[in-house]
Parts: sequence; C-alpha cells; structure tokens
Amino acid sequence: MIPVPRFLRLFLPVIFVLLPAFSAAQGGKFAFGSQKQDSSLPIEVMADNLAVNQNENTATFTGNVLIGQGEMRLAAPMVLVIYRADKSGIRMLKASGGVTLASGEDAAEAAGAEYNVDTGKIEMHGNVLLVQGQTVLTGDRMYVDTNANTARMAGRVKTVLNQEPSQ
Repeated sequence: MIPVPRFLRLFLPVIFVLLPAFSAAQGGKFAFGSQKQDSSLPIEVMADNLAVNQNENTATFTGNVLIGQGEMRLAAPMVLVIYRADKSGIRMLKASGGVTLASGEDAAEAAGAEYNVDTGKIEMHGNVLLVQGQTVLTGDRMYVDTNANTARMAGRVKTVLNQEPSQ
C-alpha cells in the first residue's frame, strides 16, 4: 500500500464534494430540473392580455404571464409566441421584463429568456440567478437543454461553496 500524506487524506474528501460546484462555476454542465423535459407536450399559457398578429405568425401575451409545459413553469410580464410557418405549432417563446423559470425544485431568474420548442433549448440572459437547493449560482447567461436535463452558466459565473462542518 502506498502511504498517503496526511494533508491529502484530509482534503481529498473536500475536493470530491466541491468538484461539481467548481465544474458549474467554470461553465461546466449541471442538471436542471428533476427529470428530462418533453418539449412535445402541450404548452399552457395564461395572461391578462393577448394580441395576435396573423401576418407575422405571432401572439403577444402580457400581464402576469404564466406558461406551463410538463413539469416546467415560466413566468414573465411579457411573452412573444412565434408560431411555425406552417402554423402546426409553437416554434419559439421569447419572454422579457424579468423572467422566472422553474423545473422540479430548481429555479432561475433573468432579465429575459428564449425557448426554442423544436430543439428544447432555453437561453436565459441578463443577471441570471440559479437556485438549486442551498446552492446559488449567478452569471450573465444560462443555457438549458431540456432534452438532456442539463444546464450551463456563462459570463462571469459566481457561486459560494458551502462546506459541511468537519466532525
């Protein structure tokens, strides 16, 4: 058996505990939501107002907009819905004015967000704040892949690494 220095025996468990947080802080991928999101599920939209522009295949929802699809929820003051050219369904959602996205026990806030329904990818931008349990991450942008159940933070990412007290 190879002797392991005492300091390494003390810090090795800490390194393994903190490794996922370091990965996320460096732009690595991490889970978002408790399960994979099915982007083919129906999208339910509630709002105070609706304006439809059939020439541009868009609908603008304003005032307390709440959107649900499966386990995922999005809230914003304004959401622009862009329909596919063949009018077979929704191609993209563009939320602005302060957006909250929740899936499972995970929640994120940002100035705006775009959800490409066809690819299942969401980009949140502008002072992103992500809360996962007791872990909090901030950054300029967050990219969520709802099909892979992963997310990635970019642009001056910050987190606080909490440690459990040693016994």
